[in-house]
Amino acid sequence: MPLAFAPFNAYWVAPLSLGLAALLWRRIPLSQALLRGWLFGLGMFGGGVHWVYFSLHDYGQASPVVAGLLTLLLVGYLAVYPALVAAGMAWARSLTAAPSLILLLPALWTLTEWLREWVLTGFPWLALGYSQSDSVLAGWAPLLGVHGLCLLTAVLAGALALGVRGPMLARSLALSLALLILISGHLLKEREWTRASPSKFSVALIQGNIEQDLKWRPEWRRRTLDRYVSLTFDSEPTDLVVWPETALPFYMDQLGAFGPELSARLLRRGSLLLTGAPTQVDGRVYNSLVALGAADGAYNKRHLVPFGEFIPMRGVLNVFSEYVQIPMSDFGRGEPQQPGFKLGSVRIGASICYEIIFPGLIRRSLPQSNVLVNVSNDAWFGNSLAPHQHLQIARLRAMESERYVLRGTNNGISAIIDATGAVLARTPQFEAHALIGQWIPRTGATPYVRWGATPSLLLALGMLLAALLSGRRKPSVRV
Repeated sequence: MPLAFAPFNAYWVAPLSLGLAALLWRRIPLSQALLRGWLFGLGMFGGGVHWVYFSLHDYGQASPVVAGLLTLLLVGYLAVYPALVAAGMAWARSLTAAPSLILLLPALWTLTEWLREWVLTGFPWLALGYSQSDSVLAGWAPLLGVHGLCLLTAVLAGALALGVRGPMLARSLALSLALLILISGHLLKEREWTRASPSKFSVALIQGNIEQDLKWRPEWRRRTLDRYVSLTFDSEPTDLVVWPETALPFYMDQLGAFGPELSARLLRRGSLLLTGAPTQVDGRVYNSLVALGAADGAYNKRHLVPFGEFIPMRGVLNVFSEYVQIPMSDFGRGEPQQPGFKLGSVRIGASICYEIIFPGLIRRSLPQSNVLVNVSNDAWFGNSLAPHQHLQIARLRAMESERYVLRGTNNGISAIIDATGAVLARTPQFEAHALIGQWIPRTGATPYVRWGATPSLLLALGMLLAALLSGRRKPSVRV
């Protein structure tokens, strides 16, 4: 299954992998199905999110044993969700092949993925829909979002399984359903739900490439600032300049007199700078994106990373901080609704780091926002799969909203993503770079922006109910 996601992008593997797994989960005892589903999850998430180990060990200074145990704990927890799907199919093993594979499998997978987005603050990484960012199913993204892509991918998985093990009539129906989904996805790719502005804007995404183990050292503060300033002002002037998450590894108010000086230089160029930096407000510390130059204001990160940016249940779990040393790991949570930024009449929707993996959070700034900006510090991930997966997730947000996504990172992958999810330009990884390009504001709302995940979840619930009703036996009548 991990091969279906970036950087491998073998999207056809997703329905094939899930379809084969579904054949192994049907008509077996419940306990055996739980085990098989959990083992499937271990393979999926062990292969797909093993980079958590590098974040904990290489940059969090955790010992190999502690980092390994915590990574296994996370993977083991995530594997519970495929186990629940397998158990549900085994519990309903009296169902015939068609309702089990075409209705029950997609419904259960979609609903458990939605739960994974919320339980324990949520971690929807490797949600099945992301694997289809380059397939014809992506045409459905503006209508149904990533949850709908998950549902449709799982329907294709069930159709494949039915084609292998089902009766002839069911095979024909499964093939017809799969073709209908694929053809409609292709046709929907030609449909635009929003409108492009006649004006274009320029952007400079500044990638400082500051090594994570140097980033927070006091002696590196001035060198870090000098690098971002030189990369910015040695490049051509642009309307918007984006520095990544915590590009300034010190509190914003510690800029002192250099802050007004930097703003004045930006104003002379007609530029708005958005920079990541920690901020202090009323005794609370926030992971923020701050505006300088052509506008002012700040955005405070709303969805924090457990253990990385705050310690949940601190009274019980504070021992975690004794084994993993993560700088600035006690941030406050930003307000749910924040005004964002303005560049003239253009509104900018902001998000920081892995906030981009929560589609409902991004939706809150839409359709008012004409462009989306996401900043991140993917240096935590090292040379792993994670930066590529992160970029793929950002592309889905562009498809769902039909908005440009401007993604600025510390060491890659920074990218300009258009309203169809296509990457127009990107930086090389692990190099200091100024990526210059253009973007177009858009107005209007896609069906997904209007309705969110509700249609997909209602469809999944309806399919679940239909599957269960199809398995009800008529009572025998004694004469």
